[in-house]
Amino acid sequence: MATNTLSKEFFEAKYRTDSDPWKFASSSYELSRYAEIIRSLEGRTFEAGFEPGCSIGVLTERLAGVCRHLWAMDISPTAVAAARQRCEQLRNVSIEQGALPNDVPADDFDLIVFSEIGYYFEPTMLTKIRDRLVETLRPRGMLIGCHWLGVSADHPLHGEEVHSVLRAGRALRLTASRHFDGFMLERWERI
Repeated sequence: MATNTLSKEFFEAKYRTDSDPWKFASSSYELSRYAEIIRSLEGRTFEAGFEPGCSIGVLTERLAGVCRHLWAMDISPTAVAAARQRCEQLRNVSIEQGALPNDVPADDFDLIVFSEIGYYFEPTMLTKIRDRLVETLRPRGMLIGCHWLGVSADHPLHGEEVHSVLRAGRALRLTASRHFDGFMLERWERI
């Protein structure tokens, strides 16, 4: 039987085995990806940001500098505890345990960073998640999608497929699209 890579148990086992299983804090790939995400924001400051799948909070810490308030969320309680510890001095950051699509905060955002998690979902669920995120995005709000372009047995979708689903959202206008070494980054504006 295949492993359920969407389950809390799957991610919790990863974080209990290795506190940074994807090397978010040290990998040159990850650090480059974070820099490109911040660069894609073009120096804007946002009232309210949301980062689902925040893991141990490395990108969260960077996003806190461009958001007046940032909500971050991860499915793994162990990852959430690590993210809270990393961001404990950042008064504008709230980090909660939860999963998409049901646990999206009851707020509206002018920035959503959907990074390195879309490929864990089947297309139908990803479409539902996209629509739920867009519902919470203010008019002219920004959605950033950033995904690895490699192949993993843990991923039902490839990064390109994730972005195809995101691009199909009728309430979004694509404003930037770039391929980098190993990942793609796209930016949309809520119409």
